[in-house]
Amino acid sequence: MNVETQVAFPIIYDSVKLEAGLRLDMLIEKQLIVEIKAVEILHPVFEAQLMTYLKLTQRRLGLLINFNVPLIKDGIKRIAL
Repeated sequence: MNVETQVAFPIIYDSVKLEAGLRLDMLIEKQLIVEIKAVEILHPVFEAQLMTYLKLTQRRLGLLINFNVPLIKDGIKRIAL
């Protein structure tokens, strides 16, 4: 599998390109965005962050993974557009 980490994506708005726009934690096979957290509670802002990444990069699937949980399966949230 092709896995890229800390992938920088520029943001293009109104014909202006911002080079330091987004930095994705992981991009797998150029399709799946993985956002990694280690927090007590997954706040809605983290889901909004991942949804923004999906929209701006024109991807359809993302995983929000929180490693601060007793069982890892309880820390994974799938988000699809």
